[in-house]
Amino acid sequence: MTMLKKTSRTFYIPISGLDLGLKEAVSSAYLCMRAIDEIEDHEGLTDQLKVDLLLGVHQAFQSPNIIEETQKLLSPYGEILPAVSMQLDEWAQLCPPSGAPIVFHYIAKMSMQMAEWVQNGWNIHTEEDLDRYTYSVAGMVGEMLSELWLWHDGTQSDLTKAVAFGRGLQAVNILRNRAEDLERGVDFFPDGWGFKEMQQYTRRNLQIADSYIADLKDGPALKFCKIPLALAHATVNLIAVGGNKLTRDAVLKIVKRVTG
Repeated sequence: MTMLKKTSRTFYIPISGLDLGLKEAVSSAYLCMRAIDEIEDHEGLTDQLKVDLLLGVHQAFQSPNIIEETQKLLSPYGEILPAVSMQLDEWAQLCPPSGAPIVFHYIAKMSMQMAEWVQNGWNIHTEEDLDRYTYSVAGMVGEMLSELWLWHDGTQSDLTKAVAFGRGLQAVNILRNRAEDLERGVDFFPDGWGFKEMQQYTRRNLQIADSYIADLKDGPALKFCKIPLALAHATVNLIAVGGNKLTRDAVLKIVKRVTG
């Protein structure tokens, strides 16, 4: 939970409130994904090394010896990689055994797709390209969460809408991080798109995400999803009037409002 708080204020709050078992599964998944995300975004690694490490994670998470394979893969890079990446084996072990097949399947899938994006230089020219990218890094997180809700207490949800939930949250990040992404030579905006088009794309996905959570029964899944979605809507509204990041006070007010 300490590492979670350090790496994501947004997700620390809803994960903290989850039921025992589900809390460990979602924490494990989030931290594993954060670990590979840090590899994909690392400024000190060559693209080839990023691809090698991400494909190595993909293979490790498909093997029967995930812990040993992960340690062997990452141990030479302790001086370069952040702690969240170096502790990938610990985050994997945090997941309850019965939920692990779901989480590990998505970690393997995400690391493979991230490697492909590094290889092609994050080339995004069309809305279809953007859809593929936002699926790779976030839409599939929505799918995984839906599978975890079902695993935990039988909560049914719509997988297509779950993808839009993840995609919408990622699109908010793309809007928010526009300047620094361009600075590092990455452009997630399709050709000819400005802030207006990206905001429309974001709002469209967040609208489907609203419908996703409207379908959820009362319980931990609904309680969890309400928070990042409300923060995403508030952030888009802030960006639309020239702001960028919600203040800590604004975050706490929104959380209080949606959790009653």
